[in-house]
Amino acid sequence: MKKIVLLAVLTVFGVTTSNAQAKKTAAKPVAKKEVAATKADAPKVDGAGMLFESETIDYGTLPHNADGKREFVFVNNGTKPLIITNATGSCGCTVPSFPKEPIAPGARAVIGVKYATDRVGAFTKTVTVTSNAEGAASKVLTIKGTILGDDASKETPKG
Repeated sequence: MKKIVLLAVLTVFGVTTSNAQAKKTAAKPVAKKEVAATKADAPKVDGAGMLFESETIDYGTLPHNADGKREFVFVNNGTKPLIITNATGSCGCTVPSFPKEPIAPGARAVIGVKYATDRVGAFTKTVTVTSNAEGAASKVLTIKGTILGDDASKETPKG
């Protein structure tokens, strides 16, 4: 009888321990993925750096007067704080916004842009960002897309 009880206790203890180890093992790859997603894989720059996730935003096809706000996400991949001094749109229909405070090394930030979607048709516009980034004090970002007219959404396909 003692052997059966002892065997039962050891079995329960063994199952509990193996489940705990399996959970720990399963959790490790998730943690590594999270670290990889947040870690800047970009080469470090000696000084301030500015590395964008994408230098072009494609709005696609939007209805007239749709939300024209988008964001360019970037990281300071340098060793010194990044200071953005200006961001200018190529015309009055493209209005950028930028962080006024220095961006610490390794920190992420955004350049916001609002395109005036009351203008119908295809567009390609630029935003010029001026900063203290090493080797690239001026960076040109692009937005593009097509804004449909009010009558385009009312048309029904023939067929």
